[in-house]
Amino acid sequence: MTIDDDAERYRAPALDKGLDILELLAGSADGLSQAEIAKALDRTPNEIYRMLDRLVRRDYVRRTPEDRYEITLKLFELGHARPPMHRLISQAMPVLRNFALKAEQACHLVVQDRNILVVIAQVDGPGYWNVSIRVGSRISLVNTGSGHVFLAFATPEERLLMLEEQDLGRIEQMPKGLDARLIGVREQGYEMMPSAQVSGVSNLSVPIFGPLGTVIAVLTCPYTQRLDKLDAPTMPTVLKLLQQAGKEISQR
Repeated sequence: MTIDDDAERYRAPALDKGLDILELLAGSADGLSQAEIAKALDRTPNEIYRMLDRLVRRDYVRRTPEDRYEITLKLFELGHARPPMHRLISQAMPVLRNFALKAEQACHLVVQDRNILVVIAQVDGPGYWNVSIRVGSRISLVNTGSGHVFLAFATPEERLLMLEEQDLGRIEQMPKGLDARLIGVREQGYEMMPSAQVSGVSNLSVPIFGPLGTVIAVLTCPYTQRLDKLDAPTMPTVLKLLQQAGKEISQR
């Protein structure tokens, strides 16, 4: 049996018809009449009427006073019933805890919200001391590992907008050497840099990719070398663990 045969075997014509109507109306700015919907989908008006009636009764479609049909916000509401941020955090937290345990280092997850970087999750290492950032903290775009990863994987247009939000859109205002550094970050797939905020700390940052291949978050470890434990994981080992964690969260 071929893939096409399988697809035909499990067809659900009524469901297909309803989805066709929703997709058509989603692309219409002013709604469509029953006749226009039927013509666009190559269906008879009677076929369309019963499906439209059900969609209206279930609040997925609204019938206007002008006898036209338009899509409602119900699908939007369903899509946000469990916000993506909550899904991201719930999927990432077990991975962050596992990383912190193996690496013996703290780590945090950063997202971009209107060109502002916000820490949305944080896990301490297993010891009694840590270098950590509070959840909800806003961090810099141009002088942090997390910011460099977001900038490195952005398109040139997106990067310009991000920098303009920081009043750094013009070439003469760009931090010296930033372009070359971002190229290196993208090529190697991570950032490793001394912290610009705390002495003795190195920012290790890796991207978290979404389903469309864009960076939706960054995982960062503020690495500090242990002086009281000779067998503590080294920076290269911690970086490898961080990269594995980033890949796992992306796959999830």
